[in-house]
Amino acid sequence: MMIDLGRIDTSQPIDLTTLCNTKIYFLEPFLQHFGVQLTDEGIDSFTAKVNIEVQHAKEHVIAAIERNGGVITTAFYDMESVMALADPEKFFMSYSDAASRGYLADPEEVAKQRLLWAQKYGYELPDLANDPDFAMLSIRKEPRQVFYGLEPGWVVNLRDKVILKPLDPDHQAYYVNN
Repeated sequence: MMIDLGRIDTSQPIDLTTLCNTKIYFLEPFLQHFGVQLTDEGIDSFTAKVNIEVQHAKEHVIAAIERNGGVITTAFYDMESVMALADPEKFFMSYSDAASRGYLADPEEVAKQRLLWAQKYGYELPDLANDPDFAMLSIRKEPRQVFYGLEPGWVVNLRDKVILKPLDPDHQAYYVNN
């Protein structure tokens, strides 16, 4: 139905976010909705070629997708991930909000918020630039970085206790430029 109504672009992969963005499918994580079970309704007339990720599908539903040349993947998400996928804009709002010191927030806006809160709560904002711990206090991860000290594109091999870094110039350029 969502494909027939033009709510889903079948030339792109379809996942939980895609389905929620149709505004036809509503996911309620707080009601313990963990995702999508793809059902067999309309299976006999289904002709679209899709790349779809859902949380559950029965064998004959999987066969219907693959019969048309499509691919299907089933994936589990924890509840926090379901909430993020259901409404990414709402989920990431706090991470881009200077008031909550979000890692995606504009640094200039964060500086303004720091000053506002110092005034609101009645303290003098410390001058971090002159702080003896300035080097430590000014360290920030870039948005694609998960761990301090590990750059995007690096792979951690826990068994051998080594960090593998891309050597190919194209890979290095990709992680520098993206």
